[in-house]
Amino acid sequence: MKILILGAKGMLGQELVKAFADMGEIAAWDRSTVDMARADELSGKITAFMPDILINAAAYNNMDKAETDEAEQAKAMNSNVVGALADMCQILAITLVHFSTDYVFDGIKTDGYVETDQPNPISVYGETKYLGERLLRMSGAEYYLVRTSRLFGRSGASMGAKKSFVDSMLELAKTKTEISLVEDEVASPTYVVDLARAVRRLFDDKRPFGIYHITNSGSCSWYEYGKKVFSLAGVPVATTAVLGSSFPRPAKRPAFSVLKNTKLPQLRPWEEALQEYLRERE
Repeated sequence: MKILILGAKGMLGQELVKAFADMGEIAAWDRSTVDMARADELSGKITAFMPDILINAAAYNNMDKAETDEAEQAKAMNSNVVGALADMCQILAITLVHFSTDYVFDGIKTDGYVETDQPNPISVYGETKYLGERLLRMSGAEYYLVRTSRLFGRSGASMGAKKSFVDSMLELAKTKTEISLVEDEVASPTYVVDLARAVRRLFDDKRPFGIYHITNSGSCSWYEYGKKVFSLAGVPVATTAVLGSSFPRPAKRPAFSVLKNTKLPQLRPWEEALQEYLRERE
C-alpha cells in the first residue's frame, strides 16, 4: 500500500508519518517538495506516485490575516486545493483524508456540535475551511473528513511552522510573571499524537467513510487551558481571566465550539494528554 502525506513536516503531519509508518510505503511531502497552493503541480506529482491513500495535513491557518490581506491565499489552500485533490482522488480511486476545524461552526450551541450539525462559519478562515468541506463532499471521492480543534504537540519542522498554544505560553512565561487569557472561548485541546493514532484506527477498524469529530475529551477556555499548562509544568505565573473583546482581533472566534464525537471511542482527557506532552518536551 502507498500512502502520501501532504504537510508532512507540520505539527500534525509529522505525527501522521509515524502513525502510518508500518502500513505501507510512505511519501512525506511538504512545501519543499511541492507547492501546496498549486493544484496543477500537485496533480502531476500525485499522479506519478499514485497512492492508495492521500492524507492532506496542509492548510492555511492564520485566521486574522485571512480577514485582511491574505483571504485569497486562505481560499487557495483551504478550498481550491482541497476541491482539486478530491476530484483527483475520485478519478484515481484514492481514499482521501482531510482535516477541518471547529471554526466552521458559529459557537451559538451551548452543548457542542455533532458531526451532522450544519456549519455556519463567522470568519473568512472558517468560510474557506467549510468551502473545502463542501467541495470534498460534492466530489464523489471516498473520504474521511476529520474535524478537530486546538492542536498541541511538538512544533513542526517546516519553515514558518507555528508554535502551539502550550509552547507559546511556556515561552511567554520566561519573560512574564502575569498573563491575561480569554475566558469566553471554549473548545477541546487535542494532542496531535492522539489525533494521528485515531486517524490510523479509522483504517484499522475499517470505519465507514464520512465526517468524524476527533479531539481529546473534555473542554476548556483559553484561561483554563493556560492555567493547566502552568500548573502541570510547575511554572509560577499568575493568570487573569479576561473577555475576548479585551484583545481586538480581525477574525471573530466562536464562543463555544466543542466538537462532540458520536461515532468513535472517546480519546483520553486533554489534561492527561497535556501532561504526557509536557513530560516528553522536557
